[in-house]
Amino acid sequence: MSDNLQPRGSDETTLAQPLYTPIKRRSFFMYAGATAGATALVLAGCSKDSDPVMNSNLVTLGTGDFRVLNYAYALEQLEAAFYTTLRDGAYYKGLAAASAEKQILDDLYYHEVIHREFFKAALGTNAIKPLTPNFGAINMADRASVLGAARTFEDLGVAAYNGAGQFLESPLFLTIAGKIVSVEARHAAIIRDLLAESTFVGNDVVTLTENTSLERSKTPTEVVAAANGFLAEGSKIDASSLR
Repeated sequence: MSDNLQPRGSDETTLAQPLYTPIKRRSFFMYAGATAGATALVLAGCSKDSDPVMNSNLVTLGTGDFRVLNYAYALEQLEAAFYTTLRDGAYYKGLAAASAEKQILDDLYYHEVIHREFFKAALGTNAIKPLTPNFGAINMADRASVLGAARTFEDLGVAAYNGAGQFLESPLFLTIAGKIVSVEARHAAIIRDLLAESTFVGNDVVTLTENTSLERSKTPTEVVAAANGFLAEGSKIDASSLR
């Protein structure tokens, strides 16, 4: 089967089930993005002609729409790993259990894990390998370091989705990407607000002019240059197919 992706009928409900399980008490993403899961898990069972391969110790993304979905999957892996790691750090553990800040970080953790698992399930055998992060530059005991990194990851994710939408051929996938980036934008806004009130509309992330206020986008080359700094050797991404 080629990159001509077709729905799989009744199998979709079964395949979508993992998207709902990890966040039983967190419904935000279920309404904002995971509802697309039942119609989006259309890739399993396709041939391996477009499987990503290793090239010069970099992880390549495949071809066609697979390469865009793997690009998103790589970023979601990175974000999910970050929030998983911070929950083991002294900063997070020092937050009061009922504090708004801790609940926000918990929500973001659940959302990003769901994003990651969504793409993993959707891509099936066409998915890139699990990536190994490198968060050595982030002090997980320090609030400013943790939230500053969270802002970097969330801003980068939004800019990445905004810049990569043009490469998608399937209208279905473009719709799904639009739903997920709307969730990521809310993540970015709340993290920025934790750092400094009312900074979520800063000119560094939104083009503020008299007639427009569009979110800024980044090319895959720009995004990968930043993301690879948080990935271990052998897990760094080659986005040269997204040009």
